[in-house]
Amino acid sequence: MRILFCGDVVGKSGRRIVLDHVPRLRSELKLDFVLVNGENAAHGFGITQRMCDAFYHAGVDAITTGNHVWDRREIMNTIDDEPRLLRPMNYPDGTPGRGVGLYETGDGGRVLVIHPMGRLFMDPLDDPFAAVEAVLATQRLGEAADAILVDFHAEATSEKVAMGQMLDGRVSMVAGTHSHVPTADARVLLAGTAYQTDVGMCGDYDSVIGMEKTVSIARFISKVPNGRLEPAEGDATLCAFFVETDDTTGLALRAEPLRLGGHLSERLPR
Repeated sequence: MRILFCGDVVGKSGRRIVLDHVPRLRSELKLDFVLVNGENAAHGFGITQRMCDAFYHAGVDAITTGNHVWDRREIMNTIDDEPRLLRPMNYPDGTPGRGVGLYETGDGGRVLVIHPMGRLFMDPLDDPFAAVEAVLATQRLGEAADAILVDFHAEATSEKVAMGQMLDGRVSMVAGTHSHVPTADARVLLAGTAYQTDVGMCGDYDSVIGMEKTVSIARFISKVPNGRLEPAEGDATLCAFFVETDDTTGLALRAEPLRLGGHLSERLPR
């Protein structure tokens, strides 16, 4: 199975580059499944149903989010009825939506997406490690699904690495989001799980992690909120993680970063 995971989509420029390139990438890379983190799609904060529908129309199969999932309150009215949109799984019981989704590819393959959020320097949610273990106790790779993908939305590098090592050999992919900067450690771990600490963002890198530079810099210098943070709207880079899995085991055969456009050096799967 051939999978593409696009990192945090930030603002209009991030949406545009994903919508422009995903249809072509699906064809050129012969992709079976496309996953996108969309938590910053709506002007940098949250996502709307209209934006979700545009991603689906472009060929995105499922959307993950993170700590900004509720920034557009309207999404709370539709998320219960939208199985392709996931919120972090370790929110308390009773939170709208779901954090795990099972999807079918065009040729009948089964893809399980698991979406935990970290706790270090983040909101004090339920234990993400225990939450993932509870799912994998009944949903095993090769039995419940042909591929299992984990988007771990977390701040701390150590927490993301720990999740990857804990799940090595039991899921197809563990990839981090939230930091908006792609890490250089994309690889297949020893037991066969594709791993990257942070996929990076789909947005304008002539910015401060996707936000316009002037106000962001002023906040660091003055320590006083000066103006509203606005997403940078210049040329965006699409940052993604390409994974190819073994059809028999569901484990990764290839794990490579993908970068297109904007200010970062281009990188396509070899």
